[in-house]
Amino acid sequence: MSRVRFFPALCFSLVALLHGIAARAADATASRPAEWAQPVEAQFNLFRMSPTLYRSALPSRSAVPLLNDLHVVTVINFLPDADSDWLSAPGIKQVQLPYRTNHVDDSDVLKALRAIQSAEADGPVLMHCKHGSDRTGLMAAMYRVVVQGWSKEQALKEMTEGGFGDSQHFHDSVRYVMQADVDRLHEALINGECSTSAFAMCSMKNWFDSAHVQR
Repeated sequence: MSRVRFFPALCFSLVALLHGIAARAADATASRPAEWAQPVEAQFNLFRMSPTLYRSALPSRSAVPLLNDLHVVTVINFLPDADSDWLSAPGIKQVQLPYRTNHVDDSDVLKALRAIQSAEADGPVLMHCKHGSDRTGLMAAMYRVVVQGWSKEQALKEMTEGGFGDSQHFHDSVRYVMQADVDRLHEALINGECSTSAFAMCSMKNWFDSAHVQR
């Protein structure tokens, strides 16, 4: 083949390849359920769950302008390290609720859901962990089922197939969601209870404090 014919053929092949990639990307976007969290920024694994709730991996200082653009007023952190190293915006409140998915219990979930709901009253909220998939994924799923009324199957499908990370890391989160008593969690959330069990440490402490005050 002569150079005259080779370059047009090469250009055509490249155009066809790029068109194919664009078409597959468009199909992937179109096939994503509209009710699932929608991608906002790939660098931080940032997704929009609702008009007032976002989820992400650990942001950096470079994410602050984007958070301001999204009007985020509260950042909830599920890591043991505080966000003060990267977040110093005076208009954004920091809430730290560290936990581990292999030791999570109902009191952790209720504390997180209550913090999210309280913060949402002031404006959009971002919740995050290190990678934005495991700890954040668990709380996102529990928000879906307890607050928004999704079924466990719907929430787990979004968690494991939503493109938030490697689904092989979700074993502990999936196990908790599957065994969770959603009705009892919803009732406890409404009633301001710290746990679904009267024998939980926080429940016993509340009872002791109440009994001490009444004396």
